[in-house]
Amino acid sequence: MGNYEHDGMPVVRELRGFDPRSGNLLERIIFNNRLMVVLICALITLALGYVAATRVTLTASFEKMLPQSQPFIKNYLENRDSLRGLGNAVRVVVENTDGDIFNPAYLQVLKEVNDELFVTPGVDRAWMKSLWTPAVRWTEVTEQGFQGGPVMPDSYDGSPAGVEQLRLNIARSGIVGSLVGNNFRSSMIFVPLLEKDPVSGQAIDYHAFSKVLEDKLRARYEGQEGGVIKIRVIGFAKLIGDLLDGLLQVMAYFAAAALIATLIIYAYTRCVRSTTLVVCCSLIAVVWQLGLVALFGYALDPFSILVPFLVFAIGVSHGAQKMNGIMQDVGRGTHQLVAARYTFRRLFLAGLTALLADAVGFAVLMLIDIPVIQDLAITASVGVAVLIFTNLVLLPVLLSYLGVSEQAAARSLRHEREEVRGRGLGALWGWLDRFTERRWATVTLVVAGSLAVAGFAVSLQLKIGDLDPGAPELRADSRYNLDNAYITANYSLSSDLFALMLKTPKEGCLKYESLIEADRLGWLLQQQTGVQTTVSLVNAVRQVTAGSYEGNPKWLTIARNQNVLNYGAQQASVNNPELFNTDCSMMPVVAYLTDHKAETLDHMVKVAEGFVREHSTEERQFLLVAGSAGIEAATNIVVREANRIMLLYVYAAVILLCFVTFRSWRAVLVAVLPLMLTSILCEALMVWLGMGVKVATLPVIALGVGIGVDYALYLLSVQLAQQRAGVPLAAAYRNAVAFTGKVVALVGVTLAAGVVTWAWSPIKFQADMGILLTFMFIWNMVGALVLIPALSHFLLRKTS
Repeated sequence: MGNYEHDGMPVVRELRGFDPRSGNLLERIIFNNRLMVVLICALITLALGYVAATRVTLTASFEKMLPQSQPFIKNYLENRDSLRGLGNAVRVVVENTDGDIFNPAYLQVLKEVNDELFVTPGVDRAWMKSLWTPAVRWTEVTEQGFQGGPVMPDSYDGSPAGVEQLRLNIARSGIVGSLVGNNFRSSMIFVPLLEKDPVSGQAIDYHAFSKVLEDKLRARYEGQEGGVIKIRVIGFAKLIGDLLDGLLQVMAYFAAAALIATLIIYAYTRCVRSTTLVVCCSLIAVVWQLGLVALFGYALDPFSILVPFLVFAIGVSHGAQKMNGIMQDVGRGTHQLVAARYTFRRLFLAGLTALLADAVGFAVLMLIDIPVIQDLAITASVGVAVLIFTNLVLLPVLLSYLGVSEQAAARSLRHEREEVRGRGLGALWGWLDRFTERRWATVTLVVAGSLAVAGFAVSLQLKIGDLDPGAPELRADSRYNLDNAYITANYSLSSDLFALMLKTPKEGCLKYESLIEADRLGWLLQQQTGVQTTVSLVNAVRQVTAGSYEGNPKWLTIARNQNVLNYGAQQASVNNPELFNTDCSMMPVVAYLTDHKAETLDHMVKVAEGFVREHSTEERQFLLVAGSAGIEAATNIVVREANRIMLLYVYAAVILLCFVTFRSWRAVLVAVLPLMLTSILCEALMVWLGMGVKVATLPVIALGVGIGVDYALYLLSVQLAQQRAGVPLAAAYRNAVAFTGKVVALVGVTLAAGVVTWAWSPIKFQADMGILLTFMFIWNMVGALVLIPALSHFLLRKTS
C-alpha cells in the first residue's frame, strides 16, 4: 500500500518523465490548457460576482407557498376575488395592559394605528375592519323596525357620553370575541392584503410591510399612555417578515459553520495554501450559484437561503477529497502537476457521479407542486452543477500550480507509514478492517437490520403538517408565537379559518335550497372536535328574519318566502359584505378552528369531502377549500403525496447513477442500503423530536440521500478498482479507507460540526434542518465506514 503502482500511476518526480498525452481526452483538455481554464473561471467569477452583488434579492410570496395545481387550491385561486378575508391577511391587536378599551386615550391610539395601516401599501383597504372603520356596524330591532349604524358613533368626541355610546354599540354589534377581546382589554384590526400593488403591479414586499408594522406601530405606540399600550400582530406577512429578519442572525451561524469547516480542514492538513484553495473554490461555487440564480430571475427566500451553505459544504467535501489525494502523491515525491492529474483520474468519475446524485436529490424536489420548493430545487441544482467546474476542474488545476506545502505532504506520508504499522489512525483502519470478516459483518448487519425495523416502526407515527399551535417556523417563545397565544386566549374566533365555498348561478345563494344546504354544512362542521364556531350568510339571515318579527326567537329560522330571504341578505350585507360576493354566486361557510394541527386538518378535510360528495349538484357546488387552515390542509395533502414519490425517484436516480459508475448490481446494493437505513432513522428521529413532514422539512431527507451517497461513491470507487486489479477484499478496503476514508470521516465531522450550529437559530425550521442534517451527515459517514465493508463481505468478496 502506498505508491499506487497497481493503478498504473507510478511516482513521477520530474515532469520530463511524464507523458502529457496520457489520460483521457477531458484530462488532456483541462491540464494541457491550465492557464486558459484559470482565466475563464476568473472572468466568470468576476461577472457572476457582480450580478450576485447587485441583483440577488431576498423575498417571500404567499402564492409561492401554495400547491398551484392541487384541486382545493385551484378552487381557491379561481374564486379568491369573491373571498375577501379568507386568504392572506394580518391581524393587529392593540391592547390596554392597564385598563379596558373604553378609554379615550386608548381609542385615540387605536385610531392612529388604524389610519397608519389604512395607508400602508399592499393593504386591501375596502375590506379592513376595526372599531374605526365604517363597515363595522351595529343593528337592533325596535318598534319602528331595524336601526343601526357604525359601531364608532359619528359624533364620537372622546367625551364620557361618546365612550358610553361606543360601549352600547359594541354590545349591540356582536363583535365581542372577534374584533373586541372577551375581556374588553384589547381590540383587533383585521387587515386583508393584496398580492400585488394595484399601482405598480409589483408583488407585496413582506419584509418592508413587516418593517412598517415594527417601525410605525410597535416602536411608535408601544409604551405610550404611561407604558400601557401593547401591539400584537399575527398573519402570514408578519411571519415572513420575522423570518427574513431572523436570516441576518442565521447568516452569522453560516459564517460560524464555514469557519469551523475551515479550521477542521486546516487542523487535518496543517497546510494554509491547500486549505485556502479548498475553501475559496467552494466560495467561488456559491458566487457562481448566486449570480446564475439572479440571472435566471429567481430570488432567495427563507427556505432557499440554506442552499448556498449546502453548496459550500458539498464543495468542501469534494475539495477535501482532491486535496487529500494530491497531498498523498506529493508526499511520495510525485510532482504536484502529475499528482493533480493522478487525483483527477482517480476521483473525477466518482466525484461527477456524486455531484450528479446531489443534483438529482435536489432536482427531484421539482416534483413537488409547491413553487417555493421548486425554486429551492432549481437554486440548489444550479449550485451543484457549478461545483462540477469549480471543485472537480478548477481546484485540481489550482492545486497543480500551488500544490501543498512540503511539510504538510511529508506529514501526510509519515502518518500514512505509521498507519501501515497500525499506529495513529492505522489502529482505527485496522479495527474497521474487521468488518470485512464474517463474524463482524454478520453482527453489524443484524444490528443494522434491527435498527431499520425499530426505526421503521417508529417512523409509521410520522405526521404530515404542523404538530404545534402557532407558527412552527419560529420558536415557541418568539414574539410572533407569544402574540398568537394571546389572541387565541382572548378572542373567541381564532386565525385558523377552514372554509368551503358554495358556488351557484347568479343570485343562487339567496335561494332557500342553497341556504338550507349551507346550514346543514355549518351544523355538521360545528359538531366536529376542534371547531370553535361556524359563520355564513345563513346565520345573518336568521338573525335578520327574527329581528323583522320583533326579535321573536320562533323566527330564528330560514323562511321559505324568497322576499324574506332577499331582505335578510340585503340587511346582512350592510354589516358583513364578505358573506357573499357581488352577484351572490359564491358564499363561503367558514369554520373557526382551535388549531391547525395535522390531525385537526385531516379530520376536517375528511368530513368536508364526505359532505361535498353527498350534497353537491349541478346548480349548487360545494368546493374545498379556502381560509388559512384550509390552504394548509391542501398543502399537507400535496406534501403527503410527494413524500414517498419523491424518495422513490431519488433512490431510483441514485441507483441508476451508482450502476453506471460501478457496473455491478451488488456494488449498488452496498452503496444504497446504508442510505436507506439513514432515511428510515431520520424519519424516526423526526417522530422523536416532534417534527412533522411539511414544506420546511420535506426537502431534508431527499437531500440527505443525494449528499450521503458521496461517501459510498468515493470509498467504493477505490475499493472496487483495487479488487478488480486482484487485491483481496480486506486489503482493498484497507487501501480505500486509507486513501479516502480519512477524508470521509473528516468531511462527515466537519459538515456535522458546521450545521449543528443551526440548532441555535431563531428560525425553528432552520434549527430543525440543522439537527436533521447533522444526524444524516454523521450517520451516512458511519454507514460508509462500517456498513460498506460488512455488506461487501457478503456481496463483493469476488469482484471481476
